[in-house]
Amino acid sequence: MTAMISFEEGERHLDWLALTDALAAGHDTPKAEVADVFLYEGENTLLNRSAWIPGMGLAVKCATIFPANRAAGKAAIGGAVNLFSGQDGALEAILDFHLVTKWKTAGDSLLAARRLARPDSRNILVVGAGTVGRSLLAAYGAAFPKAQFTVWNRTAAGAAAFQEMHPEIEIATDLAAAVAAADIVTCATMSTEPVIRGEWLQPGQHIDLIGAYRPDMREVDDAALLRARIFVDSRETTIGHIGELKIPISQGVIDEGHIVADYYDIARFVRRDPSEITLFKNGGGAHLDLMTSRYILQAWRAAGGSATGQG
Repeated sequence: MTAMISFEEGERHLDWLALTDALAAGHDTPKAEVADVFLYEGENTLLNRSAWIPGMGLAVKCATIFPANRAAGKAAIGGAVNLFSGQDGALEAILDFHLVTKWKTAGDSLLAARRLARPDSRNILVVGAGTVGRSLLAAYGAAFPKAQFTVWNRTAAGAAAFQEMHPEIEIATDLAAAVAAADIVTCATMSTEPVIRGEWLQPGQHIDLIGAYRPDMREVDDAALLRARIFVDSRETTIGHIGELKIPISQGVIDEGHIVADYYDIARFVRRDPSEITLFKNGGGAHLDLMTSRYILQAWRAAGGSATGQG
């Protein structure tokens, strides 16, 4: 029987720190075979991502991203995730797309932050008050429970709505000052122009970049990249696909040698001294969806979940 795991049913059994441990362990397995298809029409995107990891199985995630839907009161992102057995190819689970995406996206960044950010980080700035920003608040709060959170958003209304849901946070109106005051900056926008400037960065910071996913998208400028030690979750899914790195590499600002490591070399995810600036590009990837989906299914089963779907 195929497990059908809804958002509410799956989320009640999950833990942010356990997920990051599962992601780290997943990168000790044989390297994933990943195939991505990106189709574009104007601002709209179709992402079809597949991954196969020996011993872990297969996953196929299909996502549609239509940014203009928000103005019409519709969901901007839709899709589905299918998890298959690596032994016989059977469909083991159909997981709620938003459940997998939420935990994969924020967990991906949290794994890097647990290894690269200063353990005494107390001021965390969330740039972007959308759905991902709320997930980051929960994820980073699990690893940095004593931290004070600040949010900056392009619109005051968005920031106010975020604060209404999370009254413990502060709202920043001056982005440059907020970046300079933060120990960790986690950025989840859909910008095609840099919103974070290298001149704002301070020694000892950790910068987490999530929002850019297209070849024309960036969240930091060249100066920020040149001031930081750069890490990525996957070289294959970031360098050639996402403008954050693709653009400055094509222009000769940096080269691939500037990227210290990805998660398949996770032992190198180490802060060398308290004053250096570390920068992580979260590019996602189907292998991370597979690892996250497998973690969700295992946690669901451990809590007594049983398959109720189709045979």
